[in-house]
Amino acid sequence: MQGDPRHFESFNSRLGFQINQDDDQGLRWVWRGARFPGFLCLGIAFALLLLSVPVLRAILIQGTGGTAAALWYFPVMNLFLFCVAVFLLSLRRTIVIDPGLQRVIISKRSLFRRISLTLDFDEIISLRLGTDMVYSGPGVAGSTMGQDRFPSASLRLVLKEGDTVLLDRGSKTRIQALHRSINGILKKPTSHDS
Repeated sequence: MQGDPRHFESFNSRLGFQINQDDDQGLRWVWRGARFPGFLCLGIAFALLLLSVPVLRAILIQGTGGTAAALWYFPVMNLFLFCVAVFLLSLRRTIVIDPGLQRVIISKRSLFRRISLTLDFDEIISLRLGTDMVYSGPGVAGSTMGQDRFPSASLRLVLKEGDTVLLDRGSKTRIQALHRSINGILKKPTSHDS
């Protein structure tokens, strides 16, 4: 095993992996980041560009003593939103199950780092279908943050050392379909959490 299984427990709620490949060559799932918020931030950044460019030009012409200097936050906000959009669109998680190499490779990457976990098939003793209690999201406007949790079906690999590795969370039917795909390659027993 190369990597730390604990790095892959930080998935918030439902991941929504998409299957890119499911054949005799192996199985490949890809989660391509927070697309909606990323494109939303990018759209707002481009809309603010219409205000930011004239404000920035006026500041460069008049200096910081002019009236346009009071609107300095538009270019700063525009730059901040653009950076957030690039970060959100760079998020990617991948799970590759390769029967030829007899390996499972799990990776997550962002703009700043890449973390991967490589497991040989003989390090995996079983698959576990279970239910995880996940948080519904951040608290807003004084709500009780962290109090609202809901059950979500999960699929995990159980390792010889006793650790588990989270593969995906989602609806029961989707998790069971993914379990069938993986079990067809790994051919390991399955345990069920109640």
